[in-house]
Amino acid sequence: MTIEVLKSKIHRVTVTEARLDYIGSITIDEALIEAAGIIPGERVYIVNNNNGERLDTYVIKGERNSGVICLNGAAARKVQPGDIVIIMSYAQMTPEEAAYFQPKVIFPDTNTNRLIQP
Repeated sequence: MTIEVLKSKIHRVTVTEARLDYIGSITIDEALIEAAGIIPGERVYIVNNNNGERLDTYVIKGERNSGVICLNGAAARKVQPGDIVIIMSYAQMTPEEAAYFQPKVIFPDTNTNRLIQP
């Protein structure tokens, strides 16, 4: 048996764009996906803190250090630029593996969507 466990989380970033005329997906700054351990094409779940919408899509790599968080295609109807979202990915693992697994969670600056340096 396997269970689904939080693998990666980008906590509270600001949507910079919503582009309806696109195939679909979410474009995320390459520095953020790298720090969170998310790969291009990976399925992610998005929670919009402003309106409660929840959706899932796949990741497209955006320009490094650009701060881009862009919902593309139909997902663009679920957000507005300026909305705060949480982006999460999950992994399948056994309960034994999950007991020791630590997800990668990052907390970027909400104003710039850039990593906060310790």
